[in-house]
Amino acid sequence: MKILMLTPYLPYPLLSGGQIRTYNLLKNLKDKHEITLFAYIRRESERKYVKELEKYCKKVLVFKRRPAWNLRNILGSAFSSYPFLVTIYLSRRFQEAIRRELNETSYNLIHAETFYMMPNIPKTQVPIILVEQTIEYLAYQTYVWQTWLWPIKPFLYLDVWKIRRWETAYWRTANRLITMSNEDKRAIQLEVGSGVPIDVVANGVDIGFFSKTKKEFPKEPTVLFVGTFKWLPNIDAVEFLVEEIWPQVLEKLSKAKLLIVGFSPSKKILEYGKYPSITVRGDIEDIRLAYSQADVLLAPIRSGKGTRYKVLEAMATGTPIVATSLAVEGIGVDPNSHVLVGDTAEELASLTVKALTDDRLRETLAKNSKALVEKKFNWATISYELDRVYSEVGKTNRS
Repeated sequence: MKILMLTPYLPYPLLSGGQIRTYNLLKNLKDKHEITLFAYIRRESERKYVKELEKYCKKVLVFKRRPAWNLRNILGSAFSSYPFLVTIYLSRRFQEAIRRELNETSYNLIHAETFYMMPNIPKTQVPIILVEQTIEYLAYQTYVWQTWLWPIKPFLYLDVWKIRRWETAYWRTANRLITMSNEDKRAIQLEVGSGVPIDVVANGVDIGFFSKTKKEFPKEPTVLFVGTFKWLPNIDAVEFLVEEIWPQVLEKLSKAKLLIVGFSPSKKILEYGKYPSITVRGDIEDIRLAYSQADVLLAPIRSGKGTRYKVLEAMATGTPIVATSLAVEGIGVDPNSHVLVGDTAEELASLTVKALTDDRLRETLAKNSKALVEKKFNWATISYELDRVYSEVGKTNRS
């Protein structure tokens, strides 16, 4: 089938969860479908990665996105019904390119990654599959609840209301929805009812790549945090970890070390590296190096939806995990068998200390979680599910 895929990022290099997901799906579906990719880039230097994606796509077109804090985006959000998140990705040039492409080529379906790509799609008879990697309004809603920026809270709440309005509206207008987990599916169904078919196509992990990780444990017990810091839930999680959880860990294990690894760390996150027990790395080229040096992955996620790549990667590398219930939502783990689960700072600190001081427990968690991820979350299995959805939607279009 001929598929037009729209993404708010270039799916290479593999720096974020969205890039990892899209790249691996393209890679696994290249022999089954003819995919044209339209993607936003943030910097002109990203154009050099197009060749990598042309291995898996019939055609790749990229479009330079305006910087987020652009006056046009701010005014567009202030004086229209669209939220700030949508105005960032709203482009007349992008819209015209999609319109021309649909006029010149007969496509079986359009695959849109994230709801904020939807306003760029012109009115069309081509069926649209909307993929929601997370439920955006819930992530932003939690952030606004927790922010200390009281003077602008009313404006932030208004923007969250706009996100919810448009996100749920596009859920209703899409021909098919895809979520990352059954929990996300149920949350969407509460909003839209049973009128729109929803499929679960979970995130996956490159088992072959991560299983090659060779553990080289440092002398001191080491905890790892992994996350892309352009994503608000990761910013909240690392601040929660450093400011509330980590001091309690150090009370019990004074020599423990914390390694924070992630793309685009903010100035505040970089400053955490000034503490003697904390190292911050924003430049690591191979994430397996981080997992190889970690005794435990700590994932204190408190907001957002979707399956966490950091959790799947840790499982694939045999790294024991301590996490909140939200961080492992949708994976189907058994607490105490696959991971240790707690939701308060006290619980997470206590469980982290427990894992760091019990060799047998770490071995059990690593073994069980690795077996689970190899069975359920390899990309070959995941891509098969997406292929099934493509076939069903494409057949409906042809009929």
